[in-house]
Amino acid sequence: METEAVMDFFSTHIPEIILLVGGMIALLIVYAYIKDGASMKYKASMAIGVLFGVLMIILSVSSYADWEMFVAVVIAVMGFTLVIRPFRDVHFAVIGALLVMVLVYIFLGGLAGTELNFIAEGWPRVIAAFVVGAFAYMIMSFVEAIIKLFGKLFNWWPFLLILALICIVESVLMFMGYGSLYDLVTGGQ
Repeated sequence: METEAVMDFFSTHIPEIILLVGGMIALLIVYAYIKDGASMKYKASMAIGVLFGVLMIILSVSSYADWEMFVAVVIAVMGFTLVIRPFRDVHFAVIGALLVMVLVYIFLGGLAGTELNFIAEGWPRVIAAFVVGAFAYMIMSFVEAIIKLFGKLFNWWPFLLILALICIVESVLMFMGYGSLYDLVTGGQ
């Protein structure tokens, strides 16, 4: 009977719990970063943040229709912020472009014996894979630059601290039955 009550509590208060845990993890990251940005505690808190951030994003995408819009947005932003922190200096565009080049090269090899045989062998195959990879790099590099811009802003520790506090306050208000922080600021309109 008690486990049923606990499960019922968790299932009816998912956004509040997610906000509270996400805010606490972000506070831990800020604390560890300020104390020593190269410590294992900071790296471990970022790893926990990535895992929980992925969960936050998945839940916000799958459950946003059941939640207040402000709550879903705060959860999604906090999830993105937690996930992007350790990857903000990794160049995914190069990795993605190389993968596209290899896949195109393999795909073009499958065209041997067809009317497109001229592009399935030799230098034309290599050049076509390179051109497609370069085009993919341009697109991915642009997307990567946009993500990094937001990632740098969201992971600036004062912004992360404010976002963590917003998550915690939002969670407490929702637990206490006062609605959303957005409702308090706008007067419930």
